[in-house]
Amino acid sequence: MRSGADWLACAAPEAVDGFLEGLSDNALASLPWLFEFWALPHQLPPEGDWKSWVIMGGRGAGKTRAGSEWVLRKVEGAAPEAPGSCARVALVGETFDQVREVMVFGDSGIIACSPPDRRPVWEATRRRLVWPNGAVAMAFSAHEPEALRGPQFDAAWVDELAKWKKGEETWDMLQFALRLGAHPQQVVTTTPKNVEVLKRILQSASTVTTHAPTDANRAYLAESFLAEVGARYGGTRLGRQELEGVLLEDVEGALWTTASVEGARVDALPELDRVVVALDPAVSSGARSDECGIVVAGVVARGAPQDWRAYVIEDASVKGSPVEWARAAIAAMDRHKAERLVAEVNQGGDLIGTVLRQVDPLVPFRALHAGRGKAARAEPVAALYEQGRVKHLRGASLGALEDQMCRMTLRGYEGKGSPDRLDALVWAVHALMIEPAGAYRRPRMRGL
Repeated sequence: MRSGADWLACAAPEAVDGFLEGLSDNALASLPWLFEFWALPHQLPPEGDWKSWVIMGGRGAGKTRAGSEWVLRKVEGAAPEAPGSCARVALVGETFDQVREVMVFGDSGIIACSPPDRRPVWEATRRRLVWPNGAVAMAFSAHEPEALRGPQFDAAWVDELAKWKKGEETWDMLQFALRLGAHPQQVVTTTPKNVEVLKRILQSASTVTTHAPTDANRAYLAESFLAEVGARYGGTRLGRQELEGVLLEDVEGALWTTASVEGARVDALPELDRVVVALDPAVSSGARSDECGIVVAGVVARGAPQDWRAYVIEDASVKGSPVEWARAAIAAMDRHKAERLVAEVNQGGDLIGTVLRQVDPLVPFRALHAGRGKAARAEPVAALYEQGRVKHLRGASLGALEDQMCRMTLRGYEGKGSPDRLDALVWAVHALMIEPAGAYRRPRMRGL
């Protein structure tokens, strides 16, 4: 679904002229304030009998504008002094300053979005907005949840809930206060974060959700901002949260966490001593088949094994036929001048090598046999990460791989499907770090 603004941008000049000439003077004057015409799909309220509308999006995706316009839709009537459907609104942010500077006076705040004849007045001493029709919006800080005891409302706008330090307490107090009218509703505008209160709201049957990445609102964002954050965070797990607006959960007991993965990033690669491509093959094909994990990694292996460092360079995983994933793996070898391709053959057996050599008869291929489960194989690799000895190249689009990493526990993988990308990573690090380190130590032990 396209907005009216999209249509204007794409329409021929004569069509735009015809549209504008067909509007009355009043309609033309009101067009800048008609949000339904300009809004992006994720900024418009969903249909249905919902209690909470959660707008999750990346930074700059237009969440604040959506919250402001929803409040205006609720409190405004047909004329400036006519009553709207709601008369008592709670505005809840992390602090009073953020309510005032973002939700009320911000570039996309309530006052900036209000037509001149309906613009509310900010009463600073009482921390509230008052409209010409008598509607009132009161400001609250999430640092003071007890302040929500006593007041009562028929609507609420909650901003950046995911970063509130007292999120559970403040949300619960707001629910008790939201008791006026036939059907009180609330809007939550937030960049997602793995916090229990947000997950609880999203799981409620009375919650609806809209979602958009930062890029959806690019027409209103500086190109330099988009280029900078895209280069630094694009394809990373943090970027999936902050730019794509995806809620990422760290599973309890996971071998990796978002923080540990983000701490493993480097901006450039050193001179590598060896590069491998690791393959976790999908032995079936078709729409329901698993992905084939393909990960490229290199190592600086100078000095004793404790001084070695591995670098994850690319996630080239694909879903396709055996010939397609074989071509993708060999293409990754060519791109990075890898010395060897390694692959688990527990399921595919000789088929894996046969398919690879159909694509390249001279491919340097080594078959690996898994003697332990996925979690047991992943644990020593996770230990190397904890020691700071495995790094991820920034900008290498490793977000999907990192999602799988943060769902692997000692109990096993707690995500959907199979962790094919993670399996390929584990095989790569084993081939570059763990197995060579064992061979390095064994001759010294025999000489004791």
